[in-house]
Amino acid sequence: MALRPWFSLVKFSHSVFALPFALTSAWLAAGGLPDVRVIGWIVVCGVSARTAAMAFNRWLDRGIDARNPRTQNRELPSGVLQPEAVMAVVVASSVLFIAGAFALNPLAGKLSFPVLFVLLFYSTVKRFHWSAHGVLGLALGLSPLGAWVAVRGDLEGNLAPPLLLAVAVWTWVFGFDLIYAAQDAEFDRKARLHSIPARFGVAFSLRLSSVLHVGTVVFLALLAWQGGLGWIFLAALAVAACLLLWQHRIVSPTDLSRADVAFFTLNGWVGVGLFLGTVLDFAARQPLV
Repeated sequence: MALRPWFSLVKFSHSVFALPFALTSAWLAAGGLPDVRVIGWIVVCGVSARTAAMAFNRWLDRGIDARNPRTQNRELPSGVLQPEAVMAVVVASSVLFIAGAFALNPLAGKLSFPVLFVLLFYSTVKRFHWSAHGVLGLALGLSPLGAWVAVRGDLEGNLAPPLLLAVAVWTWVFGFDLIYAAQDAEFDRKARLHSIPARFGVAFSLRLSSVLHVGTVVFLALLAWQGGLGWIFLAALAVAACLLLWQHRIVSPTDLSRADVAFFTLNGWVGVGLFLGTVLDFAARQPLV
């Protein structure tokens, strides 16, 4: 069986969105390098949860995608993959996510059920409300909290770092999803689907995206303060802020031709860069032996 259509279906490469922030939270929770076993299960849970959510989204939206010129060549509308097989992947990935969470600790296992509900529920929201972008942000914003529980095993003590990181991820994802959704504003109106670009217009959506990304930088700066992070993380944050600014410079209400670059390429580097900044910041504090 060819794997390429499956990787394309679930956009496996988009794991760079949530996973780096989950690992950043794990480093903060552990005060440095977490246990290797914990890291491994966090990666398993992150990838399986995202696979379940994305496959479910493609399965549920297959009829809508078939009518949208931008998406009609996706794997399900084009017949490359069958709905039954995709749903099997949703179920298998969901089971793996829950099993991985229980392998971490009991609290993580119990929380995996409501988390999975949010991840799958997101795909239904655009059918009845324009807040779908915020729900997507919530779905990815849960990853830092999950990773914190994975390392600590409880929700006691100072929760400011994971909460600030979660809100930063929420505003970040909310903001860049508005840019991505702007491409389908006209189609969504005709198909009676709900989104902020379809409801309030592309220009408003891009302005709101900018405000949200300013909030992302602010919350990450507060994270640096609350998490005791130093100049290396702040340098990574400065680079991330420049990337966020860049993505807003290359799109406009009249030109969305580079929306994919803004959506994936630049945002992918934001998450990876901040994670590397966190790792290096902690490593720089370790005494040389």
